[in-house]
Amino acid sequence: MSHLRRVSAWPLFTVIALSFAVHAQEQKPKEVLLWPQGAPGAVGTEDADKPSLTLYTLPAAKTPRSAVVVCPGGGYQFLAMDHEGRQIALWLNGYGLDAFVLKYRIAPRYHHPAPMLDVQRALRYVRSQAIELGIGLDHIGVWGFSAGGHLASTAATHFDAGNAASTDPIDRVSSRPDFAILAYPVITCSEPFMHAGSCRNLMGEHPDPKLAASLSNEKQVTGQTPPTFLFHTANDDGVPVENSLVFFEALRKAGVPAEMHIYERGPHGVGLAPFDPVLSTWSRRLADWLRAHGLTTNQ
Repeated sequence: MSHLRRVSAWPLFTVIALSFAVHAQEQKPKEVLLWPQGAPGAVGTEDADKPSLTLYTLPAAKTPRSAVVVCPGGGYQFLAMDHEGRQIALWLNGYGLDAFVLKYRIAPRYHHPAPMLDVQRALRYVRSQAIELGIGLDHIGVWGFSAGGHLASTAATHFDAGNAASTDPIDRVSSRPDFAILAYPVITCSEPFMHAGSCRNLMGEHPDPKLAASLSNEKQVTGQTPPTFLFHTANDDGVPVENSLVFFEALRKAGVPAEMHIYERGPHGVGLAPFDPVLSTWSRRLADWLRAHGLTTNQ
């Protein structure tokens, strides 16, 4: 009885995620290479040279679903593939969205533009497979955490319509995400409040100032940047909250629909914070936002 009382006290999404975790153990998610013949700029043939997506897809439905490419954080030096990858995919599945967890190339082996090429290719891959997977062509988003949030905001501000003349069908489709979710994101690489470690890993020790400005994504927002949801904590001691603030302000000035939730307290890298009674509510606000934008109907 005490065990049942404890479970019932858990946040709903935690219970949902646990049920999907059991299913995931029975059926291991499929992993696909973004470039089966080798990624552009690859320096070798090891696992670290092979960006990929792990597919957490749901059974086909009559109504096209939404889908999200998930970019784990890690300062562009490692990837937090569990609490900012797998757990996020299970949460999305619980709300009826397909999830694609991105393993992108990182330092010290890779610098810009490799991670950007990887996330752009991931979005193109999902869009190229959308009809087959039951995903709406205009319901494909990106979600990133910390440095993965920088990568997601890069995808939201650096995109193209695809190359119609390409012999690769994936390269023919757009890399623009239809919505973006940024959790305690790194945004700038040129302001005093930048996360120096992430920017150094991305661009190297002494980057060209023009490159740093280009990858300061608050400077790249336009009216074509997709609707965005942001979450941060005011006392984040890893990535200063100013990163989210300047991006939100840029979105507002560009007329892009945006919602931001700043919590007073909380450490960096909390993921969904499933066992924190205060911070865990941020994902409920996200679920509300997804419903408001017609991206999920699940309660």
